[in-house]
Amino acid sequence: MAITVQNFIKMANFYNQMTMMMSAICVQKGGIAIENYVGRFFAADTLEFVYEYGRRLVESGGATPDVRALVERFRVQYERVKDLTTPSQRPIYEMTLEEFEKLMNI
Repeated sequence: MAITVQNFIKMANFYNQMTMMMSAICVQKGGIAIENYVGRFFAADTLEFVYEYGRRLVESGGATPDVRALVERFRVQYERVKDLTTPSQRPIYEMTLEEFEKLMNI
């Protein structure tokens, strides 16, 4: 898939719609805090993907100032939740000792 502004806008719209739906679910479930909603992990992974896509778009030089501003907003949001994202799986032989211990729960 080519990195385009149109694809980035579609993904950004999806993420925004998803967060709106998550908020509605939290209200419906009795007003639970979004920080306690189990879907927050999926939302963090989605935000990471959208931000990374936008970052690559900006690096390629194909982004307008409006898109750059949107990518920056996603970056700020991502910085707040990056500890909730699913860790990338790397082969054990490429891991540092710290990564291996974390993976093995040591």
